[in-house]
Amino acid sequence: MKITALIRPRKIQLISLGCSKNRVDSEHLLKQIEAQGGEIVPEEADLSHAGADAVIINTCGFIQDAKEESINAVLTAVDAKNKGYIKYIFVFGCLSQRYREELEKEIPEVDGFFGASDTRPLLEAIGMLHNKKWELKRHLTTPKHYAYLKISEGCDRTCSYCAIPMIRGKHVSVPMEDLVREAENLAAKGVRELIVVAQDTTYYGLDLYGKRSLSELLRKLCGVKGIEWIRVHYSYPAQFPEDVLETMATESKICKYLDIPLQHCDSRVLEMMRRGIDGYGTQAIIDSIRKKVPGVVLRTTLIVGHPGEDSRAFEALLKFVEKNRFERLGAFTYSEEEGTYGAKNFKDSVRPGTKQRRYERLMELQAGISLAYNESRIGTVEEVIVDSVSDGVITARSRMESPEVDGEILIGVETLPEKTDPQTLIGNFMKVKITGANEYDLLAEPV
Repeated sequence: MKITALIRPRKIQLISLGCSKNRVDSEHLLKQIEAQGGEIVPEEADLSHAGADAVIINTCGFIQDAKEESINAVLTAVDAKNKGYIKYIFVFGCLSQRYREELEKEIPEVDGFFGASDTRPLLEAIGMLHNKKWELKRHLTTPKHYAYLKISEGCDRTCSYCAIPMIRGKHVSVPMEDLVREAENLAAKGVRELIVVAQDTTYYGLDLYGKRSLSELLRKLCGVKGIEWIRVHYSYPAQFPEDVLETMATESKICKYLDIPLQHCDSRVLEMMRRGIDGYGTQAIIDSIRKKVPGVVLRTTLIVGHPGEDSRAFEALLKFVEKNRFERLGAFTYSEEEGTYGAKNFKDSVRPGTKQRRYERLMELQAGISLAYNESRIGTVEEVIVDSVSDGVITARSRMESPEVDGEILIGVETLPEKTDPQTLIGNFMKVKITGANEYDLLAEPV
């Protein structure tokens, strides 16, 4: 591997791509850099004007679109380096982990490629050392009032379409006491909302404690002073630990919101996906969640065009979505990922045009469901947290909206009480009345 040894750049810009779990890795790395005197250049700053000595890119290698975004980010940095705007480029993360040798050959302008967990050698390449003292602290790149908390690394699942276990390895839980300390450190920085993430949050604790321990962890996090909202993302439906539902229903800090990627409802497709659950089990867990956590908001993702999905299976998927009326739903068209079980064992039999038409039909259906749900909230009074203020609009969210993936609640600055400085509202809670809605966002005014 080509690595420029013991460079000591003064100003460093880190560009984090892909999922929120990547962002947590980036924030831990940035804290190590900051603690050793490195000046952090904002991620959004233009490379040609940022004044950074070095750019570090945390890449994503999950699906084709994400891989292309990562490659384009690296090439943009190479162009900036060739023009003299920056001196050094370092690349790490999932794409670099998966395709390191190919990337080294194709993009020699990069000064070092590192795997997803290679933060120690990356730090050494820029003349710094990993310090255990800073392991549970972060340089936040989200707004200061919310943060992601990654509770485990890797995944033991064997879903046919997913390359994550090949990239990130087996499931490894973070000890509970470390997570509580990290949450306390985040609260001390002003974080009021935690979004609990992992490749599969329901698997948490099996390796450390011999049992699924997500519920116990959530209860401990509820005891962290300063944290007001906690929400859970990326929960696998098979063997779902239903004690989590009791905790969600009874702990006031936990948002009645669950991200549970279901991927499909057809038993044959689910079997080919290697999801460990059939269509009946999938419906049963949805019914259980709705029953045990009244008013819960469910976010899910679905894949259309997976091998085995014929027209009958797709029509069943539409009926499934119509029946369950998920408050939040995203979808992907199946893309064959090299090295995965699906790529090795199935023919990618659904034509691209058919995949795209199915995707459009599904999202059209969901748009109507989302609109109806949003309209049902008109006239209600809700507590929101303010994320930002720009161009006369206050952007906020309630317990029913997760940052970055869901719609927003928009409040006109002109509706505020006289002499209120809207900038002072950022990161604070307020009560609003919902006055309007579209498919994605809500309109509101203070009460």
